[in-house]
Amino acid sequence: MVFLSLIFVSSSMPSELKKCWALFVQILLLSNLQLCAHGEPEVPCYFIFGDSLSDGGNNNGLVSLAKANYPPNGIDFPSGPTGRFCNGRTIVDVTADLLQLENYIPPFATASDQQILQGVNYASGSAGIRDETAVFLGERIVMNQQLQNFQTTLSQITGMQGNNETAAMNFLSKCLFTIGIGSNDIGVNYYGPLPLSSIEYTPDQFTALLIDQYSQQLRILYQYGARKLALFGVSQIGCTPALVAWYGASPGSTCVDYINDMAQLFNNRLMLLVDDLNNDLTDAKFTYINIFEIQSSLDLAALGFRVTDDVCCGTSLTGCIPFTTPCENRSEYVYWDFAHPSEATNVIFAGRAYSAQTPSDAHPIDIHTLAQL
Repeated sequence: MVFLSLIFVSSSMPSELKKCWALFVQILLLSNLQLCAHGEPEVPCYFIFGDSLSDGGNNNGLVSLAKANYPPNGIDFPSGPTGRFCNGRTIVDVTADLLQLENYIPPFATASDQQILQGVNYASGSAGIRDETAVFLGERIVMNQQLQNFQTTLSQITGMQGNNETAAMNFLSKCLFTIGIGSNDIGVNYYGPLPLSSIEYTPDQFTALLIDQYSQQLRILYQYGARKLALFGVSQIGCTPALVAWYGASPGSTCVDYINDMAQLFNNRLMLLVDDLNNDLTDAKFTYINIFEIQSSLDLAALGFRVTDDVCCGTSLTGCIPFTTPCENRSEYVYWDFAHPSEATNVIFAGRAYSAQTPSDAHPIDIHTLAQL
């Protein structure tokens, strides 16, 4: 990745110089990631599953409170407000840039027949592993439905291959698949305003239930032809402005530590699941992207982030309020709104997912290595 190794500045560098250098590096990242998309693509196609952290517009036509197709969302995105829950690019958009893909991946809701050969984004704001997650927010495309939508795409691709299923499967085996889901199951289903699951299950029981269902979903995706799969772990959702405002920070912390503990419990089980899947499905490769550890290891001040506990748009509980004016210094904010990272944060997360800088960033391999297989 261009300039990524420079992020890890020397600990012996004077603090002010270190901040300036890191900010310079961040500016280089933000300005040059788009430029790198002019080389040879590392994969022919990219398929995306997940929630609002990856949604590219699938919720736009739904009757849902989880929508972002209005300004100031997309204020820094080339096409403006598209339904992305961000001021600019999401983590999967930056990943597409790093893979040197020509275009961002279109949402399933609007993807044309020709576009699907480059990939499709099935992610949906407020989606979860479990069907009941975030039901009070209205319509959303849960993981099970995303798999059904991919089956529709698979039928289309098979038709384009002369109804040759073997050819379709061979085509998909070269594509990258990323899945980032589970945050809403924990932060909304278990710890949200209607936390019904917390009455029925302990955190240990519920994360085990999530991983069991997620395992079944991933095996279905494998049956549909996926062979290169990167699974984004749950981030430090206990640090999001929404959950801190709702529950209050834990004593001596700026985050809700017990929610982060549950996220880690999920992530630990997810990493073990990756090992199991790699052992069982030997003609595929699964990898785990440790977003939680990447986030916790960042020297945010040195990277130019000045606001780590407030939102650039909206309030801590409402999300981005339509047609309001967001903060001007968006690259200095970790969070765009009450629950979603800014583009500047997504650049860092995606960069280390693509090119691991420490052994804990990805297990067993990073996305760049996965794409080369």
